Amino acid sequence: MKIRLKRSLIGRKPNQVATMKALGLSKIGDEREISLENPAIKGMFDKVKFLLEVTE
Repeated sequence: MKIRLKRSLIGRKPNQVATMKALGLSKIGDEREISLENPAIKGMFDKVKFLLEVTE
């Protein structure tokens, strides 16, 4: 699954910004391949999914 940051992190809560940094996304348009098999990664994804664009 590929995720792309589609909304800015400016004005977001510090925990949301830290979660995006942990996922490897810092700028709009950054894209990463992730696997939701790991519960920790799935939890991070669920926490900030409104900021992301998902492609399978």
